[in-house]
Amino acid sequence: MQKRRFGMAPLAALAALIGLSGCELRTSDDAAEPDSTTQEPAQPGAAPSDEPSEAVSILRADIEQPELPDLSAAPLEPLNAIIGFPQGGTELDADALTELQKVMVSEQLEQGGAITLRGHSDAGGSDAANERASRARAEQVRDWLLKNGVAETRMSIIAFGEQNPLEPNALPDGTPNEAGRAINRRVEVLIVPPNEKSEDKPEAAED
Repeated sequence: MQKRRFGMAPLAALAALIGLSGCELRTSDDAAEPDSTTQEPAQPGAAPSDEPSEAVSILRADIEQPELPDLSAAPLEPLNAIIGFPQGGTELDADALTELQKVMVSEQLEQGGAITLRGHSDAGGSDAANERASRARAEQVRDWLLKNGVAETRMSIIAFGEQNPLEPNALPDGTPNEAGRAINRRVEVLIVPPNEKSEDKPEAAED
């Protein structure tokens, strides 16, 4: 019996050693193949994971945002002002002076663009008389602008006479349309900024 006990001891030790080795091997395999459903907390010094741990915002500071258009740099539109002569003749009334003051403080005038003065008349006279009246009104506006500091070299005159009425000069029964004719007696002031081109081909202003 004593000899058999001594023979079993080495076998028991060998079995224990084999069992221990099997546990270490299983522990190593488990560490090599972690459960995909369980996310281990990041260890200090560990390499970052390829998969982001949280949602990424679509507004990222490291991505250059597109520049918005600068609306202040948009081209300035031409100025169109109407100086009326409802009473006939060439005298500038209070309403006409008010409109001219608006022209004087406009950005278009300040930028130094060309100024076209387009004179108009009603259909109350001959073509020649209406042409002279429309020119005289345009010259009156030109002279006022000159007195207020606008260079003569910037201004040109076109005398249209009765060619371009805003309202009918006569009523359907053929009688004069006095209200319409009063509106047609006018000077149109067109100021085109330097970056624009006028469709008109004005003649030079005459003294």
